[in-house]
Amino acid sequence: MSATDPSEVTNHDKLMVVNRGEIAIRVFRAATELGLRTVAIYAEEDRFSRHRFKADEAYQLRKEKGPVGAYLDIEGIISLAIEKSVTLIHPGYGFLSENADFARACREAGIKFIGPDPEMLDAMGDKVSARALAKKAQVSTLPGTEDPVSDRGEALTIARDIGFPLIIKAAFGGGGRGMRVVEKEEDLDSLLDQAQAEAENAFGNPAVFLER
Repeated sequence: MSATDPSEVTNHDKLMVVNRGEIAIRVFRAATELGLRTVAIYAEEDRFSRHRFKADEAYQLRKEKGPVGAYLDIEGIISLAIEKSVTLIHPGYGFLSENADFARACREAGIKFIGPDPEMLDAMGDKVSARALAKKAQVSTLPGTEDPVSDRGEALTIARDIGFPLIIKAAFGGGGRGMRVVEKEEDLDSLLDQAQAEAENAFGNPAVFLER
């Protein structure tokens, strides 16, 4: 199930924000105004981060996942949420906010995900699929790839076809992460590697596509 309507929320609910920093603090503030009990999560490296002190409860994530991977650990986060009797999860932005598998895991655990339904995220969270839907609806799109780029060779072939400059974009996630502007052909390989690595670290998926 998902929850976007405040009327679905009661003061008996407990809200976990699956994020850190400013966005987590903002959500905690709003939740407190609604009379909700709040739960923060944090990686070991964020143990002194301000957001963990702004919630009613705060719990450290698995150390072995690292400073970014901890916030992408669906199994660990859901297990913790169940253990702490969390009834609502707000993903913030970035990390798992556009991850259909995470929204689905919340649903299966009986936790309300504050955001789109998993089915909507399946369709629109993946920008390649979103481009395909737009084309099907006869909405104009920029020149680009129909599928995620599989390797350097394919990227070069496509890039030569659509032309430079172009942008490499993460297929999952947003916020400018996993994005690189390629001005000339000789920079394509290195920038492709950078974009894929950043997408993997930020969103747990290295898939990228090209767009002009």
